[in-house]
Amino acid sequence: MTKGELEKYRTALEEKKAGIVASLKNREDIAIEKAADAIDEVQLAGERELAIRNLDRESHLLREVRAALARIEDGSFGTCAHCDEEISPKRLKAVPWAPFCIRCQESADRHEFEAAEALDEFLADAA
Repeated sequence: MTKGELEKYRTALEEKKAGIVASLKNREDIAIEKAADAIDEVQLAGERELAIRNLDRESHLLREVRAALARIEDGSFGTCAHCDEEISPKRLKAVPWAPFCIRCQESADRHEFEAAEALDEFLADAA
C-alpha cells in the first residue's frame, strides 16, 4: 500500500473518529426521568434503552477506528488480523476500520473462529 493511500485512509479514519467522539458527548438521552403517567415512564425507559444501545454501538465503533489507526502506525493496516492476507482495497474503501478480509469476516460472523480474540488485541491497544 502506498503512502498516499495510507494517508487517505488515515484522514477518513480521523474524520470518522471525530464524528463518533462528537456524538458520544450527547449523553442527555440516558438520564433517568420521572413521569406522572406509567405509560410515559415505560416510553421514557424504552427511549433510554435505545440511547444506551446507540452509545454502546458508537463506543465499540470508536475502538475499532482507533485500532485501525494503530494498525496504520504499526504497519499492519490492510492485512487481515486472522489469515495475514491483504484486505481488498474495495473492502477498505467501504469499511476502512475492518480488521479482517471478507472471507475471514464471513467466517467470524458464522463463529467459525474466535474473532473476538484477534479483535480484542487490537481494541485493547487502541483504547
